This record gives sequence, structure tokens and C-alpha cells, in this order.
Amino acid sequence: MPSGSNAWWRDAVIYQVYPRSFADSDGDGLGDIPGVLNRIDYLQNLGVDAIWISPFYPSPLRDGGYDVADYRSVDTRLGTVSDVEQLINAAHARNMKVFMDIVPNHTSSEHAWFQEVLRSEPGSPAWNRYVIKEGKGEDHELPPTNWESVFHGPAWSPLVLANGERTKYWYLHIFDSSQPDLNWENPEVRAEFLDILRFWFDLGIDGFRIDVAHGLIKDQTFPDIDYSMVKERELLGEPILSPYWNQDGVHEIYRDWRTLADTYDPPRVFCGETWAPTPERLALYQRPDELHTSFNFDYLRAGFDADRLKQSIDATLLNHKLVGAPPTWVLSNHDIVRHATRLAPGQSDHPTVPPTPENADRGLARARAATLFTLGLPGSTYLYQGEELGLPEVLDLPGDVRQDPVWFRSNGTDIGRDGCRVPIPWSGDIPSYGFGPGEQSWLPQPSEWAHLSVQAQDSDDTTLNFYRSALARRRSEPATGDGELQWRTSELTQTEGVLAYTRPHPQLPMTCVLNTSDHNISLPNEFGTEILQASGPGVAIVGSEDGEHTVIAPDTAIWLRG
Repeated sequence: MPSGSNAWWRDAVIYQVYPRSFADSDGDGLGDIPGVLNRIDYLQNLGVDAIWISPFYPSPLRDGGYDVADYRSVDTRLGTVSDVEQLINAAHARNMKVFMDIVPNHTSSEHAWFQEVLRSEPGSPAWNRYVIKEGKGEDHELPPTNWESVFHGPAWSPLVLANGERTKYWYLHIFDSSQPDLNWENPEVRAEFLDILRFWFDLGIDGFRIDVAHGLIKDQTFPDIDYSMVKERELLGEPILSPYWNQDGVHEIYRDWRTLADTYDPPRVFCGETWAPTPERLALYQRPDELHTSFNFDYLRAGFDADRLKQSIDATLLNHKLVGAPPTWVLSNHDIVRHATRLAPGQSDHPTVPPTPENADRGLARARAATLFTLGLPGSTYLYQGEELGLPEVLDLPGDVRQDPVWFRSNGTDIGRDGCRVPIPWSGDIPSYGFGPGEQSWLPQPSEWAHLSVQAQDSDDTTLNFYRSALARRRSEPATGDGELQWRTSELTQTEGVLAYTRPHPQLPMTCVLNTSDHNISLPNEFGTEILQASGPGVAIVGSEDGEHTVIAPDTAIWLRG
């Protein structure tokens, strides 16, 4: 962590582990906690500061583990609480922190609380833990509102009791029908989650990434939505401005959580999966008595567009500075098409069609350039497992192996998120490429992934070694991490598609240049002549009448110093 601050989270690089797809220790085709433990040295050698592990709680797996049946235990297919404790200790011994996921917006329908609803009468304490309302219509045959699920279809389902009796009530599920939304107006729900946080904090977890952090409080008037007027949607398609997103009451919850986190030594840390309509609204979650950080999805949505990237960075830095918080950057995760594919030319017009080999190569080059550009920005950065291998999105999975509820609820019209969750390759020439001791993996791996494995990329000029080198350089450069950013203004940076910023330092400032254009650019000597790190081979030192110039090819980023 370049700044050396005790507030390690301000400039950390955090690696997301999607445990079912990271490493399988027992050969059942499902990644697990012992598998992560077995690969802990790989993560240390990669050069990350912390690990964020997606849910490993007991779950019926209707939504990849984000349908939690028990918040104080571990799915037996993935390990035990003792395994988690061993992993925490192993990470701490290597000077790495461990985050885990908390899923507070909803539970699984198999959670004991919801099962109690199905066995009790209206008005019982069990019913008040969830968002349950009478249906509309003469016979209550219509849902209470017209809200749509993030996963397609209606956001309400009829409440049918365990004895088969259909009631006049409906329960809310902003996601799948197996994920009923909790009622955060209920003090019992708030107390329960504080106790859950305390359970894992006491075990040694350093912090939590909060799933759907912006969605816990609903507008209690339950208004309908005029979907014909919706102008902006989040990546999963839901309107950013909705009566169940970004309600002011959510901030009170996080003030209580922060109070608890600050009682620990060292204080525990929160990162929100927080969709907000503006950078100003996002920054509110990072006020000093709320969350420490939140993902910046506005930056992710900017793609490989220099103007949009600069606008997002400027707005983010300005508004985070007002609340004294560092920004948090991310390019890929378990819900989003991998950026090696997403950034390929033409992909935004045909998102479900695999790019041509030429465009796939350019997509990877752009992904590496975007990564180096991002790693130089002030604040913290999250990496998603497999991006360091240059893994593409698997767009052509057969329908009969897909497991994302998005696929099922859209009747196969939306391919969902399985393509970024395919287990990563470690070694060998055939599946499962060392993912487990056998050939089995819960999602099939492409037959051409042998050259992308960790073993295949362990030497020479590979994407894996680019990540290792870039992370090592970031750690050693005193100007990177938390701090200030200054945009470079010159004739070059007026060129369309070129961005350049300097990270100031009294002795060792660093400049980053990103070329998103379709032509080579030549850097004036004022930008520096010492190349610290490049995202790819498209960099050359060329002599001319006025001295040597650094030439940068399209789809390339570079760190340098004069």
C-alpha cells in the first residue's frame, strides 16, 4: 500500500474471489474455502493487499449464493467456519486482509425467518420481518405495485402458506422469487444484522462488502413506476431512480454499522455495492460516520471512452473529497461482462456475440490499458478473479448448463451472468485445468483455455506477469495510491482519445498516459523519458531532430517519469 497509512483501505488493491469458481479442493466441481486457502500464496505473489470473498453461506444456490439461508454458518459444500478462520489467519500471516460479503436486502426463502412466515398468521412478528402487502383487485389477485424484478418479471409473488393456502398477500422480491426482501423498517431486522456483523468481526474478518447497499429502505408509499419515462438504468437493467433505491433512510442503518465497526481494534471496514444516480449521491454513503468506500459504477460504465472516463474521474474525485473519502475503482466483477470482452471494439452493439479474434485481441489490450490507467488513480482498486489471466467472457454457454436466475426469469432472452463466473484455469491442457483434482467443474470451461492458465502464463510477457509487475510497481511508487491527481494540459492532451494525469510527489512524481485513439501518439519530453510500466508492447523510443520521443500505440497505457 503505497501511502503507508494505517487506514489501509484508502489505497488497497482488493482481489475478489468468487469461491465456487476459484479453486476446488475435493473434486466435486465446486470451488471451496480450502481451495482458496491452498492458493493463498498465489494471491500474495500477485501483490494484492486484501481478498474479498463472495458469499459462502448455506444457500439453495438459486442465485449463486446471494440467496442466504443462514448468515452465521458456511455451506457444507464449501467448508466450515473453522476453514474460514484458518483462511483469515493465513491471509493475516501474509499481511493481507480478508473481506466477506453481507447480503442484507433479502434472505433465501429457505431462511428460518421466511419459513416461519409460511407457518404463521398475518400480523405475526415473522411477517413483519419482510415486505408483505395486500394485493390489489377485488380478490387481491394483482400485485401491490407494478415494480419489476431486477431479474425480469414482477417484483412481487403471491404468498402461499406451508399448508398450500393462498393468501391475499404478496411478498416483495426485487431479485428472484426465492429472495424475499427484508423489512428494514423493523428494529428486529436491524438488531439481527448488527449481531451477524459482530459474529464475523469477532472471528477476525476485516470488513464486509455490502450487497445492494443502496436498496434496504423502500419508499413506504409504495408508488408505481412509470417505466416509459425511465432514462437511465443500472448494469442489470433496473432504473437507477426507483422507490426502492437510494432512499435517505438507508444512511441511518450504516451509521449504526459504522459505530459497531469502530469499536474494534483495528476498526473494521465496509465497502458498498452502491448504485447511485449521481456522483454526489454516491459520496453521501462515504461520509465519515457511514461506509468507508463504495464501488464507482459510473466509472465502469464509461468504457474505453476518454471523455467519459475523465468526466467520471473528475466528478468522483470532487465529491469524495468533500466528504474526506477515497474513491474506489472497479472494472469487472461477478455481475458484469469481463472487461477483456466488454471493451472489445463493437462489443457494445453486439454484447451476446463473441468478438472476432482480432477484436478479442484488441479487447484484451484495452483491458490491460484500462487496468494500468485505473491502478494509477487515487484511492483503492478492486480486481476480479481471472482478469489477471485475461479471461474473456464465455458468451456461448449451452442453455442447459446455465444457472443464473436471470436466464430462467427472462425465458432465455437474457443470458445472464454465468459467463463471467466460469471456473478459472490453473494448469494442464484439459478441463478442469487444475481447478480441481478431476475434470468436473460446475460450469464448463472452454476447450481453448489451456493457454490462459496460471501455469501457462507463469513466465514471459503474459497478462499475468503484467498484473504482477504493475501491482509491484504500484506498491513501490510513492506517488500512487491515496492522494492528489493533476491532469496534464498540453497540445497532446487536447488530442481526441488521449488522457494524461500526474500523481504529484516532491521527489518522484509519476505520469500516466492512456491512448484510446486509433493512431500512435508521440509524447513530448516534458512528459518524462523513464518508462516505469507499460500495458503492452506498443511503446517505443524514437529519435528525431529535437531528441528522443516516446511513441505509444493505440489501446495502450504507460506510466513514466522525467
